[in-house]
Amino acid sequence: MHTGRYVMRHMLPIQPKSPSACGRDLTRERILDAAFAEIQRQGFQAASVSAILSETGLTKGALYHHFPCKKELGLAVVDERVAGVLGGHILDLLVTPDTDPAPLNKLLDLLAAAQDSTADAIRLGCPLNNLMQEMSALDEDFRHHLTAIVTRWQQRVETLLRQAQAQGQVRADVDCQAVALFVVAAWEGAASIAKNLQSLPAFTASMAQLTQFVRQLQTG
Repeated sequence: MHTGRYVMRHMLPIQPKSPSACGRDLTRERILDAAFAEIQRQGFQAASVSAILSETGLTKGALYHHFPCKKELGLAVVDERVAGVLGGHILDLLVTPDTDPAPLNKLLDLLAAAQDSTADAIRLGCPLNNLMQEMSALDEDFRHHLTAIVTRWQQRVETLLRQAQAQGQVRADVDCQAVALFVVAAWEGAASIAKNLQSLPAFTASMAQLTQFVRQLQTG
């Protein structure tokens, strides 16, 4: 995942809100942005509420008004920032209409783009992978929220593969569900190993091999 290139995107309100309501929303967004950055640097357990407050210039009262405890803040970061990043940079790019004659190209293009990751992205690691490694064995709520993201990712890849099968682009004997899980696991594994090695070439090489695997699913 292109962690170093992630840009937060916020949904515009459907209807105008009062100044006080807008102020509350903007405050919450600032807290989430600062918490996401702090957790990405330090991990959830070591993340400092003081550092988050310093970054935002807010008081503890303002933070706890929106998030009664650090865990609630962490889960909101998972649901609204980590999931949002994954959606904007991976999941949304896998959507293809049923009439697309070559759906698999969407996945191949995405894998190719992933190889343009940056050294800073490798240094920090994938935010989803970081939190799965840190929190899944420690907290069931975190595990469920993180699993929901992985499941959506797998389902999006599976849907694309089934579309490619229907178009005759992917072999009929391919188990789309199993392959989708493997693609997600291999991608996240590559990010984890590359972070541990602090090696951009390791990530690039791993993603190149994953690309070759996906190409071998094609007919002909």
